[in-house]
Amino acid sequence: MRIHRLSNCIQVHQDDALSNIKLELFSLISSQPAFNQLRTVEQLGYITYLSLRSDRGVWALEVVIQSTVKDPSYLDSRIDEFFKTFESKIHELSDKDFKRNVKSLIDSKLEKFKNLWEESGFYWGEIEAGTLKFDRVESEVALLRELKKEEFIEYFDEYIKVDAPQRRTVSVQVFSGNHSAEFKKAIAEADPPKTCRITDIFGFKRSRPLHRSLKGGPGLITMD
Repeated sequence: MRIHRLSNCIQVHQDDALSNIKLELFSLISSQPAFNQLRTVEQLGYITYLSLRSDRGVWALEVVIQSTVKDPSYLDSRIDEFFKTFESKIHELSDKDFKRNVKSLIDSKLEKFKNLWEESGFYWGEIEAGTLKFDRVESEVALLRELKKEEFIEYFDEYIKVDAPQRRTVSVQVFSGNHSAEFKKAIAEADPPKTCRITDIFGFKRSRPLHRSLKGGPGLITMD
C-alpha cells in the first residue's frame, strides 16, 4: 500500500497573548470545516486534521494529511484551495457566530485541570519554553472578552489567508517509496512564485533570521 504524508505548517508569531487568542480562535472555527472538506468530501486521507502547534514559544497552524489516494503535491494544492474558499466564511462571519465561538474558547480555557499530571504539565511547559506565563489563562480570557470581530478578520488577512503579506509556510512532503515517478515529477516542476525549494536543510536554516530567545541564555531564564 502506498502512503503519502503532507504537513503544511503556517508559522505565525512568537508567543504573544493577543496573537495567541486570534490563532486559537481561527483553529477553533476552521478545524472541523477543514476535516469535513478534506477528509469527508474529498476523501484525501484517513488521517486528516488542522491543529495548532507551538515550538519553543513559536506558534503555527498545521494541516496534516496522510493519504493512499493522492500524492503530496496534490494534497498541498487542496489545502491552499480550502483556505481560499474558507476566506469568504471568515469575512462573512456573523456577530452571533463570532461571539459564540469566542465564548466556546473562553469556556475551554476556564476548564479545570483534570489531574495533577495535567496541571504540572502546563507549568513545566511554560518553564521549558521560557515563556513563564503562569497566568496565561486569566490574561488570555480577559483579552478574548475584549476581542472585536474586525481585529480577528484583520489578523486572518495579515497572516493566514493565501497570499497574506505576512504568511510564512513550510510544506513537508513525504512520497511513498514505491512511487518514485510521482516524486521525480514533483521535483522537476518549476517552483510557484514566492516559493523556495529546500535542498540543503542546514544551509537553509543558517540563512534565515531567528526569533529572539525567550530565555536569558543556557541555564538562565529571564522573568520579565
